[in-house]
Amino acid sequence: MSYEKVTKARSRIIIGTKQTLKAMNNGEISEVVIAEDADRQITHKAVSLAIELGIPYQHVDSMKKLGAACGIEVGASTVALRK
Repeated sequence: MSYEKVTKARSRIIIGTKQTLKAMNNGEISEVVIAEDADRQITHKAVSLAIELGIPYQHVDSMKKLGAACGIEVGASTVALRK
């Protein structure tokens, strides 16, 4: 999932690691996007859970660009796309 895909799916996205982890555990997520420049201690949990649950994930280069793709004015470390 790229920035463009996040922008197109704005009505179905979950922004933030905590909310993403909760939704992943509830089986609501089809894909996860993680910013490369985010704190690894935070994003590691999302990557580990995605691997454990078999949810596809990909990295993008910038929290700022990921936040902008979500329509927010701050950076986003993790974004998930609902099924």
